[in-house]
Amino acid sequence: MAQTWTCAGLRWSAEGPVLMWDGGRGSPLSWGKRVAFAVAEGGVRQCVGARGHACPVRAAVPGRSAGARCEECARLDRAHSVAADGIADDPRPYRVYLAWFGPELVKVGITAVERGPARLLEQGAVCFSWLGSGPLMAARRTEELLRAALGVPDRIPYTVKRAVRAALPREEEERRGELRELHARAVELADWPESLDRAPFRPVDHLRVFGLDSAPAAFGEVSELVAGGAVSGELVAAAGPDLHLASGERVVVLDTRLMRGWELVPAPSRNGAEMRPPVREFREKRHVQDGLF
Repeated sequence: MAQTWTCAGLRWSAEGPVLMWDGGRGSPLSWGKRVAFAVAEGGVRQCVGARGHACPVRAAVPGRSAGARCEECARLDRAHSVAADGIADDPRPYRVYLAWFGPELVKVGITAVERGPARLLEQGAVCFSWLGSGPLMAARRTEELLRAALGVPDRIPYTVKRAVRAALPREEEERRGELRELHARAVELADWPESLDRAPFRPVDHLRVFGLDSAPAAFGEVSELVAGGAVSGELVAAAGPDLHLASGERVVVLDTRLMRGWELVPAPSRNGAEMRPPVREFREKRHVQDGLF
């Protein structure tokens, strides 16, 4: 019987993306590395639980669910999330940031100072700049102020982020220009909390970190994994939770969150690259990924 593996998601380290497995083992990824696995035949995707605890009923979850959690575990996970205002007394200092994902795709957010830029890498931010730092509630009030005053959201769907990656400006100054303008407007606002220290505009660009400066444009995205399906391709780029895999003559995007909850086994030995779940083709002018498996 083949050994099975359970994916714990993609993490970003100082050296680059690392595919994590239950038990704490990690597989460092680099451009050109072959990524290949299969979903166990007859398998059922199960809830991954919440806050480090297994799902008590081992509930089945849909293949298209990025969270890989049942309704009850998802509720428990959100109840203890800073992003969902589930924690109001966290004593750690927080940073407010502006993140750019493509033309007219800018969001505001907060992250703990101790995490550094990890949150921005996890979100697939192509370019970002800090806005300020201070206590959690001051950072949260500033985030809400900027959403209202600048008209920027605090969330952008990954499907939208993927849609613009194939048409990102090649010049770094073009990528940081929109951020520069919004940062200038933000720091001039009068209603910032007094306990939040404003930060100068110092853009950080991730285009080369993600490998997007040289990767071919993606054809589509994996919409879900299926029992008995297989994935095999050469890694050409990665951003946030997404792996850009060259499969044959096409590049497809695999959201590694779709791997969670499945029992995975080594890919069958076949020549060449392949994708055997549903793949959604990007049909819009901005190259929105529509599916991979």
